[in-house]
Amino acid sequence: MTVIEVTGAQKSYRRRGRPPERALSSLDLVVEDAGVHGFLGPNGSGKTTTIRMLLGLVRPDSGSLRLFGQPVPQALPAVISQVGALVETPLFFPNFTGRLNLRLLADVAGSSRLRVEECLELVGLRDRGDDRFKGYSLGMKQRLGIAAALLKQPRLLILDEPSNGLDPAGIREVRELIQRLGRDGRTTVFLSSHLLAEVQQVCDSVTILARGRCVAAGPVHSVLAGGGGAEMRVRVPDQRRAQEVLDEAGFSVSADGDGLRVRGVTDPADITRALVRQRLYLTELSPVAADLESIFLELTQDQP
Repeated sequence: MTVIEVTGAQKSYRRRGRPPERALSSLDLVVEDAGVHGFLGPNGSGKTTTIRMLLGLVRPDSGSLRLFGQPVPQALPAVISQVGALVETPLFFPNFTGRLNLRLLADVAGSSRLRVEECLELVGLRDRGDDRFKGYSLGMKQRLGIAAALLKQPRLLILDEPSNGLDPAGIREVRELIQRLGRDGRTTVFLSSHLLAEVQQVCDSVTILARGRCVAAGPVHSVLAGGGGAEMRVRVPDQRRAQEVLDEAGFSVSADGDGLRVRGVTDPADITRALVRQRLYLTELSPVAADLESIFLELTQDQP
Protein backbone atom coordinates (compact mmCIF):
# COMPACT_ATOMS: atom_id res chain seq x y z
CA MET A 1 0.00 0.00 0.00
CA THR A 2 1.18 3.54 -0.77
CA VAL A 3 1.40 5.72 2.35
CA ILE A 4 2.74 8.92 0.73
CA GLU A 5 2.34 9.91 -2.90
CA VAL A 6 3.49 13.25 -4.30
CA THR A 7 3.10 13.99 -8.00
CA GLY A 8 4.47 17.02 -9.80
CA ALA A 9 4.51 19.21 -6.68
CA GLN A 10 5.78 22.74 -7.18
CA LYS A 11 6.22 25.46 -4.58
CA SER A 12 7.77 28.92 -4.71
CA TYR A 13 8.09 31.49 -1.95
CA ARG A 14 7.61 35.16 -2.73
CA ARG A 15 9.46 37.77 -0.73
CA ARG A 16 8.97 41.49 -1.10
CA GLY A 17 11.52 43.06 -3.38
CA ARG A 18 12.95 39.72 -4.50
CA PRO A 19 12.16 37.34 -7.34
CA PRO A 20 10.24 34.16 -6.35
CA GLU A 21 12.42 31.47 -4.80
CA ARG A 22 11.54 27.96 -5.95
CA ALA A 23 11.54 25.34 -3.18
CA LEU A 24 10.08 22.40 -5.15
CA SER A 25 10.20 21.75 -8.87
CA SER A 26 7.89 18.98 -10.13
CA LEU A 27 8.66 16.71 -7.20
CA ASP A 28 7.55 13.07 -7.43
CA LEU A 29 7.72 10.94 -4.29
CA VAL A 30 6.30 7.53 -3.35
CA VAL A 31 6.59 5.87 0.07
CA GLU A 32 5.26 2.36 0.52
CA ASP A 33 3.77 0.90 3.70
CA ALA A 34 6.02 -0.30 6.57
CA GLY A 35 9.74 0.11 7.24
CA VAL A 36 11.85 3.25 7.38
CA HIS A 37 12.09 5.61 4.38
CA GLY A 38 14.92 8.12 4.33
CA PHE A 39 14.27 11.58 2.88
CA LEU A 40 17.60 13.18 1.99
CA GLY A 41 18.87 16.34 0.41
CA PRO A 42 21.18 19.32 0.98
CA ASN A 43 19.96 22.37 2.87
CA GLY A 44 17.42 24.19 0.71
CA SER A 45 16.53 21.12 -1.37
CA GLY A 46 12.86 21.18 -0.31
CA LYS A 47 12.68 18.52 2.41
CA THR A 48 11.01 20.66 5.08
CA THR A 49 8.68 22.26 2.53
CA THR A 50 7.53 18.78 1.47
CA ILE A 51 6.90 17.74 5.07
CA ARG A 52 4.96 20.92 5.77
CA MET A 53 2.82 20.32 2.70
CA LEU A 54 2.05 16.76 3.81
CA LEU A 55 0.92 18.09 7.19
CA GLY A 56 -1.25 20.80 5.64
CA LEU A 57 0.95 23.64 6.89
CA VAL A 58 1.89 24.80 3.37
CA ARG A 59 -0.08 24.57 0.12
CA PRO A 60 1.63 23.60 -3.13
CA ASP A 61 1.41 25.93 -6.11
CA SER A 62 0.58 22.95 -8.29
CA GLY A 63 0.73 19.15 -8.27
CA SER A 64 -0.96 16.69 -5.94
CA LEU A 65 -0.23 15.07 -2.56
CA ARG A 66 -1.89 12.02 -1.03
CA LEU A 67 -1.71 10.32 2.35
CA PHE A 68 -3.11 6.78 2.45
CA GLY A 69 -4.63 7.46 -0.97
CA GLN A 70 -6.52 10.56 0.21
CA PRO A 71 -5.83 14.04 -1.22
CA VAL A 72 -3.99 16.57 0.94
CA PRO A 73 -5.00 19.07 2.21
CA GLN A 74 -8.64 18.41 1.24
CA ALA A 75 -9.00 15.10 3.10
CA LEU A 76 -6.43 15.80 5.81
CA PRO A 77 -9.02 15.88 8.65
CA ALA A 78 -9.99 12.31 7.76
CA VAL A 79 -6.44 10.91 7.83
CA ILE A 80 -4.49 13.12 10.25
CA SER A 81 -5.35 10.84 13.17
CA GLN A 82 -3.18 8.18 11.46
CA VAL A 83 -0.17 10.50 11.28
CA GLY A 84 2.32 11.34 14.03
CA ALA A 85 4.98 13.96 13.47
CA LEU A 86 8.03 15.43 15.14
CA VAL A 87 9.08 18.58 13.30
CA GLU A 88 11.95 20.60 14.77
CA THR A 89 12.54 20.67 18.57
CA PRO A 90 9.75 19.19 20.73
CA LEU A 91 8.18 21.62 23.23
CA PHE A 92 6.94 20.47 26.64
CA PHE A 93 6.29 22.05 30.02
CA PRO A 94 9.82 22.14 31.50
CA ASN A 95 8.75 21.81 35.16
CA PHE A 96 6.37 18.90 34.50
CA THR A 97 7.55 15.32 34.41
CA GLY A 98 7.82 13.46 31.15
CA ARG A 99 4.90 11.26 32.20
CA LEU A 100 2.67 14.23 33.06
CA ASN A 101 3.49 15.97 29.80
CA LEU A 102 2.41 12.87 27.88
CA ARG A 103 -0.74 12.45 29.97
CA LEU A 104 -1.82 16.00 29.16
CA LEU A 105 -1.27 15.37 25.47
CA ALA A 106 -3.06 12.01 25.72
CA ASP A 107 -6.12 13.72 27.24
CA VAL A 108 -6.26 16.12 24.30
CA ALA A 109 -5.76 13.34 21.74
CA GLY A 110 -8.24 10.99 23.40
CA SER A 111 -5.57 8.38 24.20
CA SER A 112 -5.57 6.33 27.38
CA ARG A 113 -3.18 6.46 30.33
CA LEU A 114 -2.20 2.91 29.40
CA ARG A 115 -1.05 4.20 26.01
CA VAL A 116 1.15 6.75 27.79
CA GLU A 117 2.92 3.94 29.62
CA GLU A 118 3.26 1.94 26.41
CA CYS A 119 4.90 4.91 24.65
CA LEU A 120 7.27 5.57 27.54
CA GLU A 121 8.28 1.92 27.44
CA LEU A 122 8.67 2.02 23.67
CA VAL A 123 11.11 4.94 23.75
CA GLY A 124 12.98 3.64 26.80
CA LEU A 125 11.84 6.33 29.26
CA ARG A 126 9.49 4.45 31.57
CA ASP A 127 11.99 4.47 34.43
CA ARG A 128 12.63 8.20 33.90
CA GLY A 129 9.01 9.18 33.38
CA ASP A 130 8.74 10.91 36.77
CA ASP A 131 11.79 13.11 36.14
CA ARG A 132 11.16 16.71 35.12
CA PHE A 133 11.48 17.43 31.42
CA LYS A 134 14.02 20.21 32.01
CA GLY A 135 16.39 17.66 33.52
CA TYR A 136 16.33 15.40 30.47
CA SER A 137 19.30 15.13 28.14
CA LEU A 138 18.79 16.23 24.53
CA GLY A 139 18.46 12.60 23.46
CA MET A 140 15.81 11.96 26.11
CA LYS A 141 13.91 15.07 25.04
CA GLN A 142 13.87 13.88 21.44
CA ARG A 143 12.69 10.43 22.52
CA LEU A 144 9.89 11.99 24.57
CA GLY A 145 8.92 13.98 21.46
CA ILE A 146 8.74 10.75 19.48
CA ALA A 147 6.67 9.19 22.28
CA ALA A 148 4.22 12.10 21.98
CA ALA A 149 3.99 11.51 18.23
CA LEU A 150 3.24 7.83 18.87
CA LEU A 151 0.36 8.40 21.29
CA LYS A 152 -2.23 8.07 18.52
CA GLN A 153 -0.69 4.77 17.34
CA PRO A 154 -0.06 6.32 13.92
CA ARG A 155 0.37 4.33 10.74
CA LEU A 156 2.78 7.01 9.54
CA LEU A 157 5.44 8.68 11.70
CA ILE A 158 7.15 11.74 10.18
CA LEU A 159 10.47 12.70 11.77
CA ASP A 160 12.23 15.86 10.59
CA GLU A 161 15.92 15.79 11.60
CA PRO A 162 15.30 13.93 14.90
CA SER A 163 19.05 13.68 15.63
CA ASN A 164 19.77 17.36 15.02
CA GLY A 165 21.99 18.81 17.75
CA LEU A 166 22.43 15.52 19.61
CA ASP A 167 25.73 14.18 20.90
CA PRO A 168 26.88 10.70 19.77
CA ALA A 169 25.06 8.99 22.67
CA GLY A 170 21.82 10.80 21.82
CA ILE A 171 22.18 9.95 18.13
CA ARG A 172 22.59 6.28 19.02
CA GLU A 173 19.51 6.37 21.26
CA VAL A 174 17.33 7.85 18.53
CA ARG A 175 18.80 5.52 15.88
CA GLU A 176 18.04 2.42 17.94
CA LEU A 177 14.50 3.65 18.57
CA ILE A 178 13.87 4.23 14.84
CA GLN A 179 15.24 0.76 14.08
CA ARG A 180 12.78 -0.77 16.56
CA LEU A 181 9.87 1.16 15.10
CA GLY A 182 10.82 0.10 11.58
CA ARG A 183 11.00 -3.55 12.56
CA ASP A 184 7.60 -3.82 14.25
CA GLY A 185 5.75 -3.55 10.93
CA ARG A 186 2.92 -1.41 12.31
CA THR A 187 4.31 2.04 11.57
CA THR A 188 5.92 3.53 8.47
CA VAL A 189 8.70 5.94 9.48
CA PHE A 190 9.41 8.84 7.12
CA LEU A 191 12.81 10.12 8.22
CA SER A 192 14.32 13.40 7.04
CA SER A 193 17.97 13.60 8.04
CA HIS A 194 21.37 14.94 6.99
CA LEU A 195 23.26 12.21 8.90
CA LEU A 196 23.85 9.91 5.95
CA ALA A 197 25.70 7.18 7.84
CA GLU A 198 22.77 6.96 10.26
CA VAL A 199 20.27 6.82 7.40
CA GLN A 200 22.21 4.01 5.75
CA GLN A 201 22.02 2.00 8.97
CA VAL A 202 18.30 2.40 9.66
CA CYS A 203 16.50 2.94 6.34
CA ASP A 204 15.01 0.36 4.00
CA SER A 205 14.47 2.84 1.16
CA VAL A 206 15.45 6.42 0.35
CA THR A 207 14.54 9.42 -1.76
CA ILE A 208 17.27 11.95 -2.54
CA LEU A 209 16.36 15.53 -3.42
CA ALA A 210 18.42 18.23 -5.11
CA ARG A 211 17.06 21.70 -5.88
CA GLY A 212 13.49 20.60 -5.27
CA ARG A 213 13.61 17.54 -7.55
CA CYS A 214 13.97 13.83 -6.92
CA VAL A 215 17.34 12.64 -8.27
CA ALA A 216 17.23 9.07 -6.91
CA ALA A 217 14.74 6.82 -5.14
CA GLY A 218 14.35 3.17 -4.22
CA PRO A 219 15.65 0.55 -1.80
CA VAL A 220 18.94 1.60 -0.20
CA HIS A 221 20.87 -1.28 -1.83
CA SER A 222 19.54 -0.29 -5.27
CA VAL A 223 20.50 3.36 -4.84
CA LEU A 224 23.98 2.33 -3.71
CA ALA A 225 24.33 0.01 -6.70
CA GLY A 226 23.19 2.69 -9.12
CA GLY A 227 25.81 5.29 -8.33
CA GLY A 228 27.49 5.35 -11.74
CA GLY A 229 29.62 2.21 -11.67
CA ALA A 230 31.89 0.54 -9.16
CA GLU A 231 34.96 2.05 -7.56
CA MET A 232 38.22 0.13 -7.37
CA ARG A 233 41.39 0.68 -5.38
CA VAL A 234 44.52 0.10 -7.44
CA ARG A 235 48.17 -0.15 -6.38
CA VAL A 236 51.18 -0.47 -8.69
CA PRO A 237 54.87 0.25 -8.13
CA ASP A 238 54.77 3.25 -10.52
CA GLN A 239 51.67 5.10 -9.33
CA ARG A 240 52.24 8.25 -11.39
CA ARG A 241 52.59 6.34 -14.67
CA ALA A 242 49.59 4.14 -13.84
CA GLN A 243 47.42 7.21 -13.29
CA GLU A 244 48.46 8.59 -16.70
CA VAL A 245 47.65 5.27 -18.40
CA LEU A 246 44.25 4.95 -16.74
CA ASP A 247 43.42 8.59 -17.51
CA GLU A 248 44.22 7.96 -21.18
CA ALA A 249 42.02 4.84 -21.08
CA GLY A 250 39.05 6.97 -20.04
CA PHE A 251 38.84 6.17 -16.33
CA SER A 252 38.22 8.72 -13.58
CA VAL A 253 41.31 8.41 -11.39
CA SER A 254 42.49 10.12 -8.22
CA ALA A 255 45.20 9.52 -5.65
CA ASP A 256 44.19 7.41 -2.64
CA GLY A 257 47.04 7.24 -0.13
CA ASP A 258 49.63 4.84 -1.47
CA GLY A 259 47.32 3.79 -4.31
CA LEU A 260 44.74 5.06 -6.78
CA ARG A 261 40.95 5.32 -6.66
CA VAL A 262 39.35 4.42 -10.01
CA ARG A 263 35.67 5.34 -10.49
CA GLY A 264 33.03 4.25 -12.96
CA VAL A 265 34.42 0.75 -13.46
CA THR A 266 32.06 -1.62 -15.27
CA ASP A 267 34.60 -4.45 -15.60
CA PRO A 268 37.76 -4.58 -13.39
CA ALA A 269 39.50 -6.56 -16.15
CA ASP A 270 39.58 -3.35 -18.20
CA ILE A 271 41.94 -1.86 -15.61
CA THR A 272 44.21 -4.90 -15.75
CA ARG A 273 44.36 -4.87 -19.56
CA ALA A 274 45.13 -1.15 -19.76
CA LEU A 275 48.01 -1.45 -17.28
CA VAL A 276 49.51 -4.70 -18.60
CA ARG A 277 49.75 -3.24 -22.12
CA GLN A 278 52.17 -0.69 -20.62
CA ARG A 279 54.01 -3.33 -18.58
CA LEU A 280 52.53 -2.07 -15.33
CA TYR A 281 51.63 -4.90 -12.97
CA LEU A 282 49.14 -4.71 -10.12
CA THR A 283 49.96 -5.30 -6.48
CA GLU A 284 46.34 -4.56 -5.47
CA LEU A 285 42.99 -4.44 -7.25
CA SER A 286 40.10 -4.35 -4.77
CA PRO A 287 36.53 -3.02 -4.82
CA VAL A 288 35.64 0.00 -2.70
CA ALA A 289 32.36 -0.49 -0.88
CA ALA A 290 29.78 2.13 -1.86
CA ASP A 291 28.36 4.30 0.89
CA LEU A 292 25.35 6.57 0.93
CA GLU A 293 27.45 9.69 1.52
CA SER A 294 29.48 9.28 -1.67
CA ILE A 295 26.35 8.49 -3.72
CA PHE A 296 24.57 11.49 -2.18
CA LEU A 297 27.42 13.85 -3.08
CA GLU A 298 27.66 12.43 -6.59
CA LEU A 299 23.92 12.90 -7.21
CA THR A 300 23.47 16.33 -5.64
CA GLN A 301 26.58 18.26 -6.66
CA ASP A 302 26.34 20.63 -9.61
CA GLN A 303 22.62 20.08 -10.10
CA PRO A 304 21.20 22.71 -12.48
